[in-house]
Order: sequence, then structure tokens, then C-alpha cells
Amino acid sequence: MYKVLDVCRYIINYSNEKDYGISNLKLQKLLYFVQAYFLCFSPQKQPCFEEKIEAWEFGPVVPEAYHEYKQYGSGDIPKVDSYLLFDPDNIWEVKRIQYNDKIINEDDKKKIQIVVDEFSDFSATDLVTLTHNQFPWKNAYKPYENNIISDEVIRRYFNGE
Repeated sequence: MYKVLDVCRYIINYSNEKDYGISNLKLQKLLYFVQAYFLCFSPQKQPCFEEKIEAWEFGPVVPEAYHEYKQYGSGDIPKVDSYLLFDPDNIWEVKRIQYNDKIINEDDKKKIQIVVDEFSDFSATDLVTLTHNQFPWKNAYKPYENNIISDEVIRRYFNGE
């Protein structure tokens, strides 16, 4: 299982490489579908990333990922060559880290690529509409609450249970 920001960096770079374009809103929906794909089709039926998905007004969101990329607004997120790593215990300790795509193994990259390729022609708004019509978001969403969409609910929905 990966950290969601590592998965984000891979999705962003892959999307840029393929010239798909990737906004923060679209990234959030792709994270939801990547998580669903891993929960249903990976050999151990394990999540791709450990952070929780919440039901926000515009669909499923991983808060840590949203906050990392919100600076881009509705524009496309550029390729990630490096990023800043902050020490939560020492505000003066900041490191620039070179992106390393070896963090995600090759089999998992292929799974992520399947999802990103599948939704490449969908706009962020299309993906909002799609997720708003799916049980996991519809069941969890309550205005101003940011309720968690559990892995189990996602797994059961996408397995047709």
C-alpha cells in the first residue's frame, strides 16, 4: 500500500506524459476509481493507498491530496519533478525531494494506467456527475460533513454486491 501523494505524483506524471491533462478535481475522482480498481482486482483485494476518501460536495476527495494540489485551482497540474517535504515537528526543516517513480511497482503502475486511460476522455465535470450517481458517494454525502466513503462500501459497490 502506498501513500496517496506518491500515487498522485504517478497519476499526474503519467497524465502529462500522455497529454491527457489533469486538474485537481479530476485527480480526486481518479484516486477514487484507482482505489476501487485495487479493491476489486488486485490479487489481495487491498487498497492502493492508505488515506481515506471523503464524500465532498463535488464527489469523492482524499483531503491530503486535495490540499497538496489546490494551488492549481481548476487548471491542469504540471509534471512533478520534485516536491517539498515538511517536518511537522520542526517548521524550519524543509527538504526538496526528487520524484522517484520507482516508489510504485511496475504491476501497480499498470493497474493505475488502466484506470487513468479508461477515464482520459472524461472531463472533471463528467467524473463528478458519474460519482454523484454512484451509491458510495450518494450514501456518504451530507452537506458540510465530509463523511468517509469506506473501502468496504467501495469494494462491495464495484463488485456488484
